[in-house]
Amino acid sequence: MIRWLSLLACALAASISFAQGYPNRPVKVIVPWPPGQATDIAARLVALKLQESLGQPFVVDNRPGAGGSLGTAIAATSPADGYTLLAASSGPISIMPSLQKVQYEPQKDFVLIGLITRNPYALVVNPSFPAKNAKDFVALLKANPDKYTFASSGTGATAHLLAELFNSMAGIKARHIPYKGTAPAMTDVMNGQVDYMIETVAATVGQVRSGRLKALGVSTLKPAAAMPDVPTLAQAAGLPEYDAAAWIGYAAPAGTPREAIERLSSEIQKAVHGELQEKLVNAGLDPADAPPGGLGAFMKREQERYAAVIKAADIKVE
Repeated sequence: MIRWLSLLACALAASISFAQGYPNRPVKVIVPWPPGQATDIAARLVALKLQESLGQPFVVDNRPGAGGSLGTAIAATSPADGYTLLAASSGPISIMPSLQKVQYEPQKDFVLIGLITRNPYALVVNPSFPAKNAKDFVALLKANPDKYTFASSGTGATAHLLAELFNSMAGIKARHIPYKGTAPAMTDVMNGQVDYMIETVAATVGQVRSGRLKALGVSTLKPAAAMPDVPTLAQAAGLPEYDAAAWIGYAAPAGTPREAIERLSSEIQKAVHGELQEKLVNAGLDPADAPPGGLGAFMKREQERYAAVIKAADIKVE
C-alpha cells in the first residue's frame, strides 16, 4: 500500500512538473497546405498567440500535397510529446479517409486539441434565378428533378459534399458539374451557365455584396459573421437538421500527454474567443464554439456524416 501511494505521488508530481514546464522548447505546427490558404491563416494567427502566452516559439512548417493528406500523415507519425502539432481541417481529417486511401486513421492517430474556426457556406444563385428565397428554391427544384445543375470546386470537395447533403435533406435531384477550383465554378454560376452552388461565405461574400450573386441562405445554425443579414438554410429552407461547415483546429498525435493537451486547449479557446476573434472574422473565418459532446465526439460525428454522404451519392475520385 505504501509503495502504491509512493508511485502515485511520483506520477502526480511528474504530471504537475510537466504541466508547469510545458513547453520548454519550440513547438512545430505542421500545416498540410500552402501559405495563404485558410488553414494556414488560422493556424498562424493562433500560433502567434500561443507563442505570446506560453513563452516559446510556435514554428509553422508548411507541408502541402495530396489534398492535405501528405502533411497530415507526417504529423500522425511524429513523436507524441506535445512538440509537434497539426493544423487539422475537415478535408484531410473528416472527408478524405472515406474517399481514398490515406496513410493515417484520424480517430486512432490524432487527438483534437481545439477548434479554431467553423466556416459557413452559402447557397448562391445568379440574381436572375426565378426563386426569390430558399423555400421557393427548394419547391422549384423538387418540382423539376434533374433539370437544374449545381457547381462545385471538384468532385469530393467539401463544397460538393455540403451540396449533396443539402440536396438529399431537401429532396432535390440536380446534376453536379465539377470544376477545377472555386473561381471557375463561381464564374459560371454568376454567368447563369450553372444554376447554383454551395460555397464558402469567405469566397462568395464579395460577389454577393457586388450584386453578381444572390445568397439564399447559409449552412450553419447561426448566421455567418460576414453575411449577418442572410438567413440560415435550416430556417429559410425548412431544414432544421442542416448544419454543416468546414472546420479548422489544432490536433496532436495520439498519446500526447494530457497535461499538454489541456494547456494548449485552454490557451487556444482564450485566443479564439478573445483577441483573435475580430481578426478571424475579418479573414472571413467564423470563430468556433465548443461542440456538443466534446471534441472527440465532434471528430467522430463529422467523419461518419461525410462517409454517409459519400456512400449515398456514390462519390468516387480518380
